[in-house]
Amino acid sequence: MYHSYAMNVHGYVCSSTTGDSDSFTLVHGYHGSFSLRHWLQQSDWLPTLEATLALDEESVRRVGDDTVGGPAVSRQLRLIRILMRDLLIGVNYLHSHGLAHTELRLENLHICPVDRHIKVGILGNAADFHEYSPDDSKMGSYMDRRQMMIAFDMRCVGFVLAKMVLRDLMDPLIFSKFKAFLSKGTDPSCLREFLMHVVNRNSSSKNVGFQILDRNWGAGWNLLSLLLATKPSQRISCLNALRHPFLCGPRWRVDPPMGMIRWSLGSTAVRITEEYIYGRQQRRRLAHFIELMEMLNPHSKPKHWLNLLPGTWRLLYSTGRHIGLTLRQPPARVLIGDVLLTVSKLSKPNATFSVASDIGFTVMLGQDWAHDKAGISGNMQVSSLSKLRAGRRLYIKEEPNTRNFYSSTLDVQNSIQEKLSSKKWKNIIPIKEFPSSLPVAKLVTSDVEVTMSLDEPLSRDMKTAQNVIQEVRLQVPPELFDLSKIVCGTYVDSRLLVLRCVNGSALLFTRSILYE
Repeated sequence: MYHSYAMNVHGYVCSSTTGDSDSFTLVHGYHGSFSLRHWLQQSDWLPTLEATLALDEESVRRVGDDTVGGPAVSRQLRLIRILMRDLLIGVNYLHSHGLAHTELRLENLHICPVDRHIKVGILGNAADFHEYSPDDSKMGSYMDRRQMMIAFDMRCVGFVLAKMVLRDLMDPLIFSKFKAFLSKGTDPSCLREFLMHVVNRNSSSKNVGFQILDRNWGAGWNLLSLLLATKPSQRISCLNALRHPFLCGPRWRVDPPMGMIRWSLGSTAVRITEEYIYGRQQRRRLAHFIELMEMLNPHSKPKHWLNLLPGTWRLLYSTGRHIGLTLRQPPARVLIGDVLLTVSKLSKPNATFSVASDIGFTVMLGQDWAHDKAGISGNMQVSSLSKLRAGRRLYIKEEPNTRNFYSSTLDVQNSIQEKLSSKKWKNIIPIKEFPSSLPVAKLVTSDVEVTMSLDEPLSRDMKTAQNVIQEVRLQVPPELFDLSKIVCGTYVDSRLLVLRCVNGSALLFTRSILYE
């Protein structure tokens, strides 16, 4: 490594800070005065970087693509793949030679005008792993130091990726909020939920950045969460990052691990719920994805739920009935806000939790409610105590005389079984037929307490309050008013939760760190 650098000396810089006139610093390479940050801050950065890198069909084949041009989202994704792969190859070269950069950021990355590749520069603070012989007593501490330093570099690579995709993070104020979110120990798998409220919604770069990370079933968010994992031991390595689906173009066939499949199913379900157009086909697709998530649940035992369940969860979707305001004349016009489910651990030996649903809503007065959503705020809370027990969810087999009662559920199950038997899925998911039962975490709920608050002047109008309660109960899934109707949990991970109700409907939640 050092020999090759010594054979290519660009020049030297005399030291003006020391009195020794004979001292100087060798410069092994000069790649221009522009760092990658300077390139990205230009108003026309995308075409400028494409021209600088001289992207053609031959160069894009390096990232598994076979086209150039196209929409801005595709062009930016292709460019990010090229830059990130170059960066990871350079960082992996350092790690394989016993060095950690320790200061990886956009200011230290440059584009070489000769070979048009990203170069990792400013190695002044690079740290050695201090290799020891295998029989050395300090071998254990060396491995810990090596793992920590590599993990620190990978975290810096995650920051670089985040800034390249979401350029609003180059704002020091927004980036400080971003780092504060991670420094609290919050799981980075919730980054999307957090950044949707932090990044400027009116920013065009935000829209493009979110589209890039949402592509390929949320693969970008998955890679970002692996690079920024809270525990250093859980951060992805350079080689595994190079094999990640987000950095591999459509021409490269990548066999995703089971964790990536679960992530993809959950991300797709979340994206469908955000469209707010729940036609029959969308409802069927959502039920389809939720069933697949339940079959691939990695945490089926109650002991796994003890650490994952506590927190605040925001309701995304219910497979039950949906009733809105459009085609009705209700006695009170109520606009439902965020519906939250807060789970707090009370005692570990008995696996007892305090479960509270919090429903925010707005009572809209006047006839212009369709255009003016301002109104009187209100809140309804339902609380109860629950215990976790092991259980199983049984799937009822189809019988001729019960076809009408279970037609929708059976249609979804038949669709899933047909999907799993297809050539595309059978090599990925090791399930050949629909199971007769699945292990679940059973929820045993005690008495329920309901409270409601309304702002003035409706707080003193009992009749209006009764109409509001009736309307809220009509629009919100009934299980959130009677928590005893939630019978089991069928899926949980660091960002998504699925609960099944006594009538068979499913409630899909996402972890909301904004309310914690």
